[in-house]
Amino acid sequence: MDELPEELVLKLRLAQKLRYGENPHQSGALYLDENDTRVGVARARLVQGKELSFNNLADADAAFECVAEFDDPAVVIVKHMNPCGAALGESLEEAYGKALACDPVSAFGGIVAVNSTLNEAIASELVKIFLEVIIAPSADKDALAILAAKPNVRVLLTGSMPDPSEKRMTAKSIAGGFLVQSADNNVFSAQGRSALGGDGELKVVTKKKPSPQEVSDMEFAFTICKHVKSNAIVYAKDGATLGIGAGQMSRIISAKIAAIKAEEAKLSLKGSVMASDAFFPFPDCVQAAAEACATAIIQPGGSKNDQASIDAADDLGLAMISTGVRHFRH
Repeated sequence: MDELPEELVLKLRLAQKLRYGENPHQSGALYLDENDTRVGVARARLVQGKELSFNNLADADAAFECVAEFDDPAVVIVKHMNPCGAALGESLEEAYGKALACDPVSAFGGIVAVNSTLNEAIASELVKIFLEVIIAPSADKDALAILAAKPNVRVLLTGSMPDPSEKRMTAKSIAGGFLVQSADNNVFSAQGRSALGGDGELKVVTKKKPSPQEVSDMEFAFTICKHVKSNAIVYAKDGATLGIGAGQMSRIISAKIAAIKAEEAKLSLKGSVMASDAFFPFPDCVQAAAEACATAIIQPGGSKNDQASIDAADDLGLAMISTGVRHFRH
């Protein structure tokens, strides 16, 4: 655990007064932390579009931090602080198509983040639906010319990508003070077999061993889970999300919502993997994964009732990996 200081002095500079906060009856502003030079939304360059709102900035930050987790071409679409679609591809255009397919309804009016230069191919796709914000490290001239056809879309360029494994602190205000913690900078290694930044290590806990493709999809899904509000359940296959359940008080309800979202998007969960941001206190989510025709599960483990979930996975013929790392996001 990183040591936190006895005193924490914040030096913030007013960068922009916003039209309002989360709602029109709330005032809002963007302040820059002069001690924090992390690449991201706060210091991004707005190259076109309307003034950014409080919610635009918060959503764009969530999207950009999520897409920064990946080295391969990646696209993340965020709505109300949660990914509603995320995917990897051979190109940004391919990744965007897969991400959009996960939840095209929620993507309307959403925020799209990419992890490499916007080009003509993806720009031509992005202008086909209404988007609030597009954020990327850079964009070529042809892409900007195409995006100019949608003058109200905010286009943010950051110059580079942030390091997801960087050690840093995050803060959240509560009445009378701040909650401060080290950032959740846990990432998978290039080899993919271990988790960095924590004590966890991937461990197959079931009789059935996952295939290399299932492991790859589980790593992808678990990484997306890190950026989904708890309780979080993510179904994924072939480097793309198929269904996301977020922010529920009950984990099984998140699992049911994720399956419903996939069904509404006309996406089959057959052969997919399920990822959970925290352990299973009961085997009900394992049963839900089997009913959805998923073949493998990744979850932190650590429940006193772990064995019941492992036994259920064995009985249902599922592979399960325990990471030893939890990704709560409140």
